[in-house]
Amino acid sequence: MGTDESYNFVFKVVLIGESGVGKSNLLSRFTKNEFNHDSRTTIGVEFSTRTVQVDNFTIKAQIWDTAGLERYRAITSAYYRGAVGALLVYDISKHLTYESAERWLKELYDHADPHMVVMLVGNKKDLENLRTVPTEEARNFAEKKGLMFMETSALDSTNVESAFNEVLTAIHKKVSSREVTRGSISAVTLSTPMGPTSEAQEERRCCKSS
Repeated sequence: MGTDESYNFVFKVVLIGESGVGKSNLLSRFTKNEFNHDSRTTIGVEFSTRTVQVDNFTIKAQIWDTAGLERYRAITSAYYRGAVGALLVYDISKHLTYESAERWLKELYDHADPHMVVMLVGNKKDLENLRTVPTEEARNFAEKKGLMFMETSALDSTNVESAFNEVLTAIHKKVSSREVTRGSISAVTLSTPMGPTSEAQEERRCCKSS
């Protein structure tokens, strides 16, 4: 990763969902444009960053991956702390991973800002012939819960950029209108009208990947 300091906001976005739905590959496809066919579970908390432009602002997206801990129900509140966005991922070819979305949503709202931006993501869209979750069913669930919705394929890149960019744009709108409140705002508020967020850099000095 580069050491670019010229960003206006740092947004923490978490990936949640069952093990094996492709969270790590969504992360690597968005931040490094890579896909790893070796699907061994990631262990230990991981995050990657990518800087994007939203409405003439430079946003540093810090994307966190559960890194396999979901198998043990061992995700701690620290994982969610400061998050202003989440991608709740399921596998379109495994209905059980979709059925658990409600439980993940509850855990998310128990630990994170209730005004955060959440997108329901049906991953592995490339497995259309094995689909067990109809698009409309998932879309209706997302609408009922007030979530954004998109189907993606980390394997062939379909909608990966769009999913992350739509979430980041929606976060930026909320931050601009001060809708995102509580602890999370400190992760994204500008310390000065221009220049890098020194507060955000200060907060992250312990875990910066330069």
